[in-house]
Amino acid sequence: MPGAPVEVVRRVPLFADLSRREVGQIARLFKERRFAEGETVVREGSGGAAFFLIESGEATVSVGGRQRGTLKPGDYFGEIALLDEGARLATVTALTELVCHGLTYWDFRPLVQENGTIGWKL
Repeated sequence: MPGAPVEVVRRVPLFADLSRREVGQIARLFKERRFAEGETVVREGSGGAAFFLIESGEATVSVGGRQRGTLKPGDYFGEIALLDEGARLATVTALTELVCHGLTYWDFRPLVQENGTIGWKL
């Protein structure tokens, strides 16, 4: 299925003020990403360029080498990467096979630039 489910994207606080149509435009930009058990999804300190919604599987979040939490289906991470390309604040590693919907800064940015309403609401 291309994109991410609109209902899932609507639950992300960053997109809470957007209309259903606007959320639909964003949802279509997501691409499925799969990660093997033990695979690093994002690394603390590296450049951030993608936001992820977890569809299935689990991942661990660690900061400074210490585990800080676990992510499960419906959870998300990396939303700040859509607004700026700053360094990642945590490492996320797949605990099990992990299926995510990913949205890159490069796919998201043109939509915001072309649609001032979306940019203003964010």
